[in-house]
Amino acid sequence: MGPTATALVGFGTWLVLLTIALALYRGYVGATTGKPLNSFQPDGSDMPGFGRRLTRARDNCFETLPVFAVIVLGAQLSGRLDVTNGLAPWVLYSRIAQSVTHIISTSVSAVLLRGTMLGVQLVIYLYWASRLLG
Repeated sequence: MGPTATALVGFGTWLVLLTIALALYRGYVGATTGKPLNSFQPDGSDMPGFGRRLTRARDNCFETLPVFAVIVLGAQLSGRLDVTNGLAPWVLYSRIAQSVTHIISTSVSAVLLRGTMLGVQLVIYLYWASRLLG
């Protein structure tokens, strides 16, 4: 498997791991507080602290995976994986760093780091798109 495919599968796997962590956390909260499992808000707004941050980290991952996948698909279909191979691992690394930072803290410095990690991903996507379309 090449670097682009590895990063894409890694990104999907990261999303699965975050989803499992969220399900386990909600199960824990339900078991320890009596909160019915079918009463959790999808956006995590009913869970303070860690639960809310974990929900948002998972949702942020879910929201950006399609962008990565579509650009990678375009590169694959056009036979241009050479465009994505070099930076694809950095998309995955910055995504994981963004998620972990989101889960750990909402301090100003953490928010700045998260924004930087998202910015890295977006700049890479735009760079790839300009190379693939140009």
